[in-house]
Amino acid sequence: MASRVVAQVAGGASLNAALAEAFRASGDVPAPLRGAVQDLSYATLRDYGFVDRIADALATHPPQAEIRALLMTAITALRAGRRGVHAIVDQAVEAATRLGVERTKGFVNAVLRRFLREREAIERAAEATDEGRYRHPQWWIDRVRSAYPAEWTSILAAANAHPPMTLRVNRRRTTRDGYMARLAAAGIDARALGDAGVRLARPMPVDALPGFREGEVSVQDAGAQLAAGLLGAVDGMSVLDACAAPGGKTAHILELADVSATAVDIDAARVARIRETLDRLGFTAQVVVGDATRPQSWCGDACYDRILLDAPCTASGVARRHPDIKWLRRAEDIARFASTQEALLDALWQRLLPGGRMLYATCSVFPEENAVQVERFLSRHPDARRLTIAEPASGQLLPADDHDGFFYALLDKRFDPAG
Repeated sequence: MASRVVAQVAGGASLNAALAEAFRASGDVPAPLRGAVQDLSYATLRDYGFVDRIADALATHPPQAEIRALLMTAITALRAGRRGVHAIVDQAVEAATRLGVERTKGFVNAVLRRFLREREAIERAAEATDEGRYRHPQWWIDRVRSAYPAEWTSILAAANAHPPMTLRVNRRRTTRDGYMARLAAAGIDARALGDAGVRLARPMPVDALPGFREGEVSVQDAGAQLAAGLLGAVDGMSVLDACAAPGGKTAHILELADVSATAVDIDAARVARIRETLDRLGFTAQVVVGDATRPQSWCGDACYDRILLDAPCTASGVARRHPDIKWLRRAEDIARFASTQEALLDALWQRLLPGGRMLYATCSVFPEENAVQVERFLSRHPDARRLTIAEPASGQLLPADDHDGFFYALLDKRFDPAG
């Protein structure tokens, strides 16, 4: 099943969609099997550049897509060493039959057994290539290396790591110290992170978290938790959260201040998730399905004291949570996203009241979507100035052990553009 998922991602499907389709097509899949399929799919895509090079070295004639994916998932399982190697090889051979290509059973068997015999040399050769060593497409490696000559290897390494599970404590319901005491009483190891964050030592299902259903905590990366504080909304303000789904930042804003909030997103299915998030936490906001590049179509002539623009982007800063992103994105996507970001900035700036502030945010590490985008915006809008923020001082938060990669720029709308 995992090989089908990997093959679909290689064909252009998102990992979430491919997993959902695999489970739907297979009917009643037991929870342990679902977990195993998901783990193997994620692991294979996390190491895709490496195992892809290995598959190239082992297969003298390129196999069809599903068999290639089968080889890659089997190699990933063999490298993990969680089960007997012979059992893994036998299961891969059986899977070739289930894929409807029984004639390739001998090929799969021969390739995997050759890998076991020559593993050290084959892995060394794969590691000698950039894609094999850094587990990213070459164009991505080149761009990160050019943009961050001192940090590029750590950025790529962070994108290949397992992400932490971080919670945000809802201060309307409890305190962080109080919640950490509840975790300790439940035998859940955790540590404080940031202003309201709690990092769990080990990920766990949200339904097993004390107080989750009651709205005491939400799952949110520590880097994403910076947004609401940077926006600086205070009681009585009108606040717009644009491109708001799934609603975590909207909720955090409401945790920090009593404001009149509007959350808009263009995707109706994702807007439903905003409502679910707010309902669980006990908050109320105007939730709208709409195109943020055309605000008049959903808000008329309304203007706002604060606007959070969490812009669509390549998501290059959160690749460790979505390992398929590295292989679904193309270099030309950066310019496509930058064009959308520009349109959003220009449209929403007109809805910011004089003296108000807009926080421009992405989960990208590519400068064209971040600092370069903001510089171009400032050149078009003389009434805008970029304010200094404490963290991250440059605006660019690079992915690291405790947080994903984000960019923030706080923009002030001056009363007098000439002043």
